[in-house]
Amino acid sequence: MLGSRSTAGPRPSWAVLAVCCLAQFMVVLDISIVNVALPSMQDDLGMSAGGLQWVVNAYTLAFAGLLLFGGRAADLFGRRRVFIFGLTLFTLASLGGGFAQNEVQLVIARAVQGLGGAVLAPATLSLLMTSFAEGRARTRALGAWGATAASGGAFGTVLGGVLTDVANWRWVLFVNVPIGILLIVAARAALVESRGQISRLRDLDVPGTLTVTGGLVLLVYAIVRTENSSWTSATTLGMLAGGVVLIGVFLAIEATTANPLVPLRIFRYPGLAAANSIAAVLGAGMFAVLFFLTLYLQRVQGYSPLRAGLAILPMPISIIIASQAVTRLIGRLGPRPIIITGVVIGAAGQFWMTGISAGGSYWAEVFGPIALMALGVGTVMVAMVTAATTGVPLHMAGLASGLVNTGRQIGAAVGLAVVTALAENRTEHQTHQGVALPRALTSGYSFGLLIAACVFAVGLPIALLLPRLRRPEPVVSVSAPAAPLDGESVVATESTQA
Repeated sequence: MLGSRSTAGPRPSWAVLAVCCLAQFMVVLDISIVNVALPSMQDDLGMSAGGLQWVVNAYTLAFAGLLLFGGRAADLFGRRRVFIFGLTLFTLASLGGGFAQNEVQLVIARAVQGLGGAVLAPATLSLLMTSFAEGRARTRALGAWGATAASGGAFGTVLGGVLTDVANWRWVLFVNVPIGILLIVAARAALVESRGQISRLRDLDVPGTLTVTGGLVLLVYAIVRTENSSWTSATTLGMLAGGVVLIGVFLAIEATTANPLVPLRIFRYPGLAAANSIAAVLGAGMFAVLFFLTLYLQRVQGYSPLRAGLAILPMPISIIIASQAVTRLIGRLGPRPIIITGVVIGAAGQFWMTGISAGGSYWAEVFGPIALMALGVGTVMVAMVTAATTGVPLHMAGLASGLVNTGRQIGAAVGLAVVTALAENRTEHQTHQGVALPRALTSGYSFGLLIAACVFAVGLPIALLLPRLRRPEPVVSVSAPAAPLDGESVVATESTQA
């Protein structure tokens, strides 16, 4: 078992909770805040469509690929120390991104932001787990953390619209700087240092982290560059093959290393593999909707960034409502029927959304579909983590929930790359046939939404594979390991909701 030792006296619990929740708010906010600003970024920097999606994907890939690594580092080197390091990195990257003068600089800044978020996010929950005693106090703290995460996603689109309209797109990144500085000062005063008993650098699975992240980046980049190269070109095929090889090497490393980033035997537990697959299709569907609707509302319907942000607000609000309802039902029904219901509702909303038209109205073609889809997404999200962690030993619950959230981020990155490439091809084909630009763009966006809806619907047969569990045990989204596994050091990992 990993022990911990404090290097300072106790701090007020409210101060610890405030610091952790605000940090989590900032990380989640940055996943959604840039969406409304994408068209303004494209116009100002002359970005390509592929470069535009990399503003989203660079953050997502770095965040997802290094999330479990960040959780391990926090336990090995001290949660307070790693928290402040991740926060500093995130703040500096936000500053650099705000000053970016071209596409490359902006994408690099977003990738570094993702790295900082991957280090920062697991530390927030680890700190809460070690700062609050098990029971009501910890439950309330985790509830506040969860509400903060949800509100970050909800307000990201609105705040992004306000900042882009009132100032410019650069302020969706600059806004993190004063918050980050305030949090660094507060963290140094409020947080107590702790460190796991294991502190050897070689206990970090660096080869596993590098291979899985490199493999994912190669796969997504190969798909993105099909905008300029065919799917059958030697370069594209070579990159796809290279990505697959790196993922294979990662699996081989995890199967043989003494301290794997992801012990592969965790997938033997019922429900985990299915829940991860559902997380991937959920991420692909949800991110595609945010991406295409943002562009559709501004490029075709002529919405301002602020108006577009307000138009998308029903989505996060519906997710919050559905999530709260599910927490009251899941103890009686179990995750399987709830996930099946959520997938059906979400897919129905997405298929309905494919009916957007160049001259259509928001209330007739967008509001209903986006609200229905979001109800389905919110229904699936809570039950999905429960399904993944039910039956998993307590000392592996954090890793299980981390895998699910990582799967969602990876699904979002790969899915968005594929769907965007297909949508761009449809728009280009329509334009070459002489179709007016608004109709051609709408045709591409609608086609992209159709593909995303089909991907989301794949979650239904996957959900049918989940075990029938009537009364799952309550699951905490973060858990410190209680005992080592087969001689391995197990370090708590955690995830963030996006």
